Amino acid sequence: MTSNARVWLFGDDVNTDMIIPGRYLDNYDPDHLASHAMEGVDPEFASKVSRGDVIVAGVNFGCGSSREQAVIALKHAGVQAVIAVSFARIFYRNSVNLGLPSIVSSDASRVFHSGDSVRLDLLSNSMESEDGSRKAALEPVPEYLAKILESGGLIPYLRSRLKS
Repeated sequence: MTSNARVWLFGDDVNTDMIIPGRYLDNYDPDHLASHAMEGVDPEFASKVSRGDVIVAGVNFGCGSSREQAVIALKHAGVQAVIAVSFARIFYRNSVNLGLPSIVSSDASRVFHSGDSVRLDLLSNSMESEDGSRKAALEPVPEYLAKILESGGLIPYLRSRLKS
């Protein structure tokens, strides 16, 4: 599945308080969380992000507290995937559980810039600029995790498994 996306580039060690500041956790409504997504690092992100955009980041994306609201904020803001050099373990697991692809790429954060238009193909593990001049390889998602992501997260996956 190939999709066109706009890149939002962030650096290393983007923590969950940057993704969704703790002061907004008094209301767990996904739309409320989405309206404050990435506010700790880019106050304009939530008002400018479009459905299908991707976040590209450096190392240790999602470090900090284990709040699943960080993933909910990004997903409901319209982010289709997060591509990073590495992820904090709990953020990665929360993203799988909630159906937000978090894909490792050692070079995407060096190849792409904020605002770039890219073609993202999670099936072929590739990301390239619209003109094809710049490319980044994406690490394949293990098959068992891909099935959870394809289902929309762990709960929908388990529901479908229990029905069959």
